Amino acid sequence: MSKVIVMDHPLIQHKIGIMRVKTTSTKEFRDLVSEVAMLICYEATRDLPLADIEIETPLVKATVKEIAGKKLCIVPILRAGLHMADGILNLIPNAKVGHIGMYRNEETLEPVEYFCKLPSDAAEREIFVVDPMLATGGSAAAAISQLKSRGIQRIHFLCLIAAPEGVKFLQEKHPDVDIYIGALDERLNEQGYILPGLGDAGDRIYGTK
Repeated sequence: MSKVIVMDHPLIQHKIGIMRVKTTSTKEFRDLVSEVAMLICYEATRDLPLADIEIETPLVKATVKEIAGKKLCIVPILRAGLHMADGILNLIPNAKVGHIGMYRNEETLEPVEYFCKLPSDAAEREIFVVDPMLATGGSAAAAISQLKSRGIQRIHFLCLIAAPEGVKFLQEKHPDVDIYIGALDERLNEQGYILPGLGDAGDRIYGTK
């Protein structure tokens, strides 16, 4: 069974608290999405494999560490995941980026895919799928299924806010995918929104309604 890691770092909790406030501005909300994503990624990359390499410092030759093999690929679920990807790129600027377009049918709450573009060597990389909200879990599970259909196996999922229902659903569909969560909330409401949550992340990032 996959790991479910809920962040307890004070900076993450503080920043998510600001994001929850309904009067937080679009710019501040957008900046916080990037910042919290970067902090979550710091924890999510803790177990990446390392290899020894020989280098030369200004003084001597030395053995240092680097991430082994192919590096990382960030795959935001459009559109709200884009600013999470921006934050992670601040931490890992050489990561490649793929995109998966999913939206939720507001009547059935089922995910609908409309776009998928990945690096040609994505199957050789550690993949970090990012989306601010893990609500019903449908979009995340569908996006990960799309990746697996392309031969990708080393997949991690990162989100800012999750509902227990979404975590349970994603674990059932993809028990091999580790889940990293900024804050685990109480439940979903009848419309499939997370409570207490922070509203619609995409609308708050882009200032749309």
